[in-house]
Amino acid sequence: MALAAAALAVSGCAHFKKQHKTDLSYVERPVDVLYATGAERLDRHQWAEAVDYFREVERQHPYSEWARRAILMTAFAHYEAHDYAEAVGDADRFISLYPGNASAAYAYYLKAVCYFEQIMDVGRDQASTEQALNNLREVVRRFPHSTYATDARLKIDMVNDQLAGKEMAIGRFYMVNGNPVAAMGRFKMVVDRYQTTSHTPEALYRLVALDLTLGLMDDAQRNAAVLGANFPGDRWYSVTYKLMVSKGLKPAPVGPRNTKSLPERFGIG
Repeated sequence: MALAAAALAVSGCAHFKKQHKTDLSYVERPVDVLYATGAERLDRHQWAEAVDYFREVERQHPYSEWARRAILMTAFAHYEAHDYAEAVGDADRFISLYPGNASAAYAYYLKAVCYFEQIMDVGRDQASTEQALNNLREVVRRFPHSTYATDARLKIDMVNDQLAGKEMAIGRFYMVNGNPVAAMGRFKMVVDRYQTTSHTPEALYRLVALDLTLGLMDDAQRNAAVLGANFPGDRWYSVTYKLMVSKGLKPAPVGPRNTKSLPERFGIG
């Protein structure tokens, strides 16, 4: 497990290559030799051969402690090979067989990371992003005080930023194509759901601009106030300030960043 946890910090660059399956059939070997050989293949980045040896550990010694460890090492080898579907399957198998084992935390974490590393750019489908978010949250929920949860929380922030970026891209598309109401819905979603991300100041600015375009002066004042109170030093507040002045409106007040959630504090949504 120490080997797997240490190596997981640096993602492997090699992909699974087509190799002849290691010929281990019907040859009984000491379990420690099989396991050590699999670990040695991992060190050499020979992922397919590592999988063969760890699976052979399971086949020849199915009820041993070595077999339990081999499942996770197989999952890790698949992960390093970027064979994420297989890695997730291995992790699920470990969780199913050993749900109360201390190493289950690692299995949940590895599964979440597999989804996390499949996240595409904001212009692509976000199915993997949603799966990554759900699985990362599961790690935090089940193992809140673990090192895995600490890293999962950081990745959750990154995933939320990814999802917020997707909503912003859609909102901008609606703006350019003359659908301000649909655009407002996307920007409000960013403020409601992803308020701690880097996209929130721009979303508030876009709401102010759309409110002014639609003649919703009170809403523009309110959204500008949210932006001024929570992000007084942000460049989007500076742009909003100038926009409000150009429309003859009182600029939003500048105050310390509010610690309460934006929807709770200002009723956005």
